[in-house]
Amino acid sequence: MLSLADGEILVRLARQAIMSVFSKKDISFDSNLDKVGVFVSLHDHRDNSLRGCIGFPEASYPLNIGVAEAAKAAAFGDRRFQPVQEDELNNMIIEISVLTKPMRIYNINEIEIGKDGLVVEYNHSKGLLLPQVAVEFSWGREEFLNHACSKAGLPSDHWKDNKIKIYKFQAEIFKEKEPRGEVKKC
Repeated sequence: MLSLADGEILVRLARQAIMSVFSKKDISFDSNLDKVGVFVSLHDHRDNSLRGCIGFPEASYPLNIGVAEAAKAAAFGDRRFQPVQEDELNNMIIEISVLTKPMRIYNINEIEIGKDGLVVEYNHSKGLLLPQVAVEFSWGREEFLNHACSKAGLPSDHWKDNKIKIYKFQAEIFKEKEPRGEVKKC
């Protein structure tokens, strides 16, 4: 369980990591933190549109390093969007999602909308959706699963195949209320 103060530090670190690419100044890390999954989402404050979202669902990095790497990847490596320009940072809301370890489920009734995120896996295809996505789009369980399958490049109803693996996870979410502003825990 992370505190609001922890979340504020992580959000500021994400912004600092993105800014370090423009300034060409490295940032240093204490790497003694636990390894956890983490995602960084960037939103344009003017219309709340997604501007980038990348992360590491597996516990690959210590938390602070994962946040910094995910922030840079969301800003400059999300293939769905052009790389973030420096002047865009003034309108950028940063959101951090710190993930629990995914747990395999066998019954879709175990999915709690608003609490659980999803990972679907079939052969070499994998799709992940954060818990907040279903809420943002007012999806029910089946719609959430349909979109997770689509994200994996599978037919949307492929979650009905008994060979697919479905995992759920939770996230602690921290988000700026406005660019460079106060951080809230969602």
